[in-house]
Amino acid sequence: QVQLVESGGGLVQTGGSLRLSCAASGSIFSTSAMSWYRRVPGKQRELVAGLSSSGTTDYADSVKGRFTIFRDNANNTVYLQMNSLKPEDTAVYYCYHYYGRPYWGQGTLVAVSS
Repeated sequence: QVQLVESGGGLVQTGGSLRLSCAASGSIFSTSAMSWYRRVPGKQRELVAGLSSSGTTDYADSVKGRFTIFRDNANNTVYLQMNSLKPEDTAVYYCYHYYGRPYWGQGTLVAVSS
């Protein structure tokens, strides 16, 4: 059974930084693709950043140059480093992994004040 546990969300001012963590268990983490999504109330969940099994990264246009996804295989953790945060980045952020079926973390709230 795969488990994804996010942490690192919080309240930050515009221009600030946060680092989200997603600790994974139950799958072959080091060779797995991982992603971060976010959801604003009333809107669909959107892909923020993806990290392929080969290490290729992909980002939503709205976060390119500001967010970085990376992994620490020794700790089975994937991170999302978020810099130059804007109020429109306010959302619940979810870690996502596909291993036979889709798995989601519980979400962590990021709130950016103007």
